[in-house]
Amino acid sequence: MAFEQPDLSRHGIGMTSQRTRERLIQRLYDEGLSNARVLEVIRRTPRHLFVDEALAHRAYEDTALPIGHNQTISQPYMVGRMTELLLAAGPLDKVMEIGTGSGYQTAVLAQLVERVFSVERIQSLQDRAKERLAELKLRNVVFRWGDGWEGWNALGPYNGIIVTAAAAEVPQALLDQLAPAGRLVIPVGAGELQQLLLIVREEQGFSRQVLDPVRFVPLLNGPLA
Repeated sequence: MAFEQPDLSRHGIGMTSQRTRERLIQRLYDEGLSNARVLEVIRRTPRHLFVDEALAHRAYEDTALPIGHNQTISQPYMVGRMTELLLAAGPLDKVMEIGTGSGYQTAVLAQLVERVFSVERIQSLQDRAKERLAELKLRNVVFRWGDGWEGWNALGPYNGIIVTAAAAEVPQALLDQLAPAGRLVIPVGAGELQQLLLIVREEQGFSRQVLDPVRFVPLLNGPLA
């Protein structure tokens, strides 16, 4: 893989200690995550750097946390679950992420796939995420400020697409940007509770598998400075 490992020099003590992280990993394993590489990346990725300092003491709880602009950092279980689904058929070269947010899911992906192309509609969130990934020396991520419903057609197609906000329906543009055998993991639904879908591009169309009930913020149209 053409990337460096993250710089964990800001390892911290107490709430950011290795023991605290190990408890989280054990919980994720007990809840059904089984991909050893995904669990190891979650173990070593400093989630406390991706939340506000006032919430850092909760960084290694298995819960979503607010990051401003009515957005959240996803709970570690959901980050692991969606990443496992994306990688279930083998290593991936090009992955598009819709919804950079805090950059935490981006950082996890960047340690597991060759290249990540991340789209975010809220520019200030993405700017902070860029700083965090630069601090961790993760250099295989390219960012775009834009509308997640449109994806990033100019750099497609993608072997995998992961969407970190709930769409009322699956955006056609994202289906169009999937490479043959490409995998799309996306929460779909207009209400407070949605369904996580795995969509695979096959020779004669797309297969769809309905998985877990989930709760995500909505996928909105249009960029926002």
